[in-house]
Amino acid sequence: MRNRRKPLLIVAAGGTGGHMFPAQALAEVALERNWRVHLWTDSRGSRFAGNFPGEVETRLIASGTFGQGSLLEKSVAPFRLAAGIVVAVVRTALDMPSAVVGFGGYPAFPAMAAAWLARRRRSIHEQNSVLGRTNRFWAGRVDLVATGFPLLGEQRGFEAIAVGNPVRSSVLDQLEADYRPPGDQTLRVVAIGGSQGASIISRAVPEAVRLLSDDIKSRLFVVLQTRPGEEEGARVELKQEGVESRVSCFFDDIPEQIAKAQLVISRAGASSVAEISAIGRPSILVPFAAAANDHQTANALSLKAAGAAAVISESELSPERLSGEINSILTDAKLATGMAAAARSCGKPAAAEELADLVLASAIMEHRS
Repeated sequence: MRNRRKPLLIVAAGGTGGHMFPAQALAEVALERNWRVHLWTDSRGSRFAGNFPGEVETRLIASGTFGQGSLLEKSVAPFRLAAGIVVAVVRTALDMPSAVVGFGGYPAFPAMAAAWLARRRRSIHEQNSVLGRTNRFWAGRVDLVATGFPLLGEQRGFEAIAVGNPVRSSVLDQLEADYRPPGDQTLRVVAIGGSQGASIISRAVPEAVRLLSDDIKSRLFVVLQTRPGEEEGARVELKQEGVESRVSCFFDDIPEQIAKAQLVISRAGASSVAEISAIGRPSILVPFAAAANDHQTANALSLKAAGAAAVISESELSPERLSGEINSILTDAKLATGMAAAARSCGKPAAAEELADLVLASAIMEHRS
């Protein structure tokens, strides 16, 4: 009887957009291919669950974070992780998934452990060029290792397939949006700091805008993501410069905003780079200096090498440097157009379909057997 039902895919991901957005993209494709989909995450990840299609069932599984939080939180992390594994093992026995895909982050660990114990078809997807802790642990224990970028360094005990980073349907909806190079019309600059914002960007952008010429400021519209509590200060600074703006700590229409932009200023997380590339927009990237193994710099340099982005390290970020890069792009339509085309050439909008081909094809054969 079970074989007559739709096969079940479990996507398991940590609590940031960098993990959750590609998981959402694969879930969307799996639903289109007549699979059932469950999302396994923790309370942090549940903030993103509302973006998933309504058909996706969300299950909260306990996990522990070892690298953040107080000493007490770190000390209880192993016990929370163990409890999550127990729950995941029981759920796996009840649900009998045909495939389990982990997208990194500690919340993905229990799902991968349960899939390994139950000998279910299991895969991981690493968004960056360096494996995160959870994915590094499971890389030699899964059927497939897929990546967003070619992995740096030597891989032992497994082979990795670079499929790109899956992007959500809301990003795919913007693929046909033509780039409008800067000219005499409104100049839209979108400044984002990843799923949780970045103070260094939200503070630097108004200061850089202040140094721009009055001609540019008179036509500038800034969409700025801040950290919670920083919105009003940034809004006031931009208004004092006569610049129109939309400032918030969270935007639910980032792909649409990127598509409208002449320039994007952003962190260099894998999902941000994938979305900017897929839509094809010039960017100024400020990699997060504390990212594990400095993987955001590697992400950013891939676009810089293609001529699609300017890259400013945190140590070099200043109002003068940022203002100079903004001015160079917004006053040179030919440069901006070339950067947009180069970004689009780096995009992999079919990554979710390719990942689905790899993950689901063999699993469906096992499901039918």
